[in-house]
Amino acid sequence: MNTTNFPAPTADKTELEEGASFMPRFDRDGLVTAVVTDAGDGELLMVAHMNAEALRLTLDTGVAHYWSRSRKSLWKKGETSGNLQRVVEMRTDCDQDAVLLRVKVEGHDATCHTGRRSCFYRAVTQDGALNHIDDDIRFDPAQAYSKR
Repeated sequence: MNTTNFPAPTADKTELEEGASFMPRFDRDGLVTAVVTDAGDGELLMVAHMNAEALRLTLDTGVAHYWSRSRKSLWKKGETSGNLQRVVEMRTDCDQDAVLLRVKVEGHDATCHTGRRSCFYRAVTQDGALNHIDDDIRFDPAQAYSKR
């Protein structure tokens, strides 16, 4: 599963949590969770998944790549819409099974396929309803994704 030159995770908890080696711990499907925020203002933009190839491409190119669980394929974020995510910083959590990407979004500064800046554009109320908190559509998804 871990085939792109990442060291295998160690059983040594101290090394994993305090050491200097990046040893991503992929789940049984070969994925790590990627939390993506804006490098400027810290806004949460999206949550996605990366396999070893996506992680390696992201590190090698500085442009965020992910694994689409629904399409079962690698994707370069913004390749179709023009809203590429340039990675400013990548962090990992304490047990190295998730990464945080701080990015600068190019194009329309929009991350969501709905045309919004963030995928988190609705708030959940206590009674379970959804309230739109961001209806600023920055690009026309129908036009951007008609190239597929």
